[in-house]
Amino acid sequence: MDHPIPTPDIAAPDAEPVLDADIVDLLNGSATASTQGDALSMARVKRRVLARVAEDQRGQHLTVRAADGQWQPFGPGLSLKVLHECEGIMSYLIRLAPGASLPAHRHPIDEECVVLEGALRIGELEVGAGGFHLGRQDKLHMPIVSEKGALIFLRGAAPEATLLV
Repeated sequence: MDHPIPTPDIAAPDAEPVLDADIVDLLNGSATASTQGDALSMARVKRRVLARVAEDQRGQHLTVRAADGQWQPFGPGLSLKVLHECEGIMSYLIRLAPGASLPAHRHPIDEECVVLEGALRIGELEVGAGGFHLGRQDKLHMPIVSEKGALIFLRGAAPEATLLV
């Protein structure tokens, strides 16, 4: 028993139809298409279905805007803003005032760092805006200094205010 797919005109007058008329015709078998036409039609259907799924799942994502959240003191010349934490893994920002530093320390897991503004000196290594640094698990990390100030994004274990070796 055939169940034709409803034509797009049953949608509310101001709503975008769920499917284009040519797709409905193809699905109902009332139109024929070339292989290229089928591929283009399927790509269009896929694009619309994925857009609707993404719209439906929008609330399941997390967005933290620049003005959201609170900066908290983390040490002399340092402030920290948590973006997300789950199961001991944290994504956060650290702002270093000019001359601020972090002492030598170790990470319990690998820690990823992206310099968003300014520059860091890690031992003799200079990492500027746009640069990436990976602090390996259990390896001693040289002191980190920002002579002119910096903003960095980090992802790793929740940091401790007292970074001891």
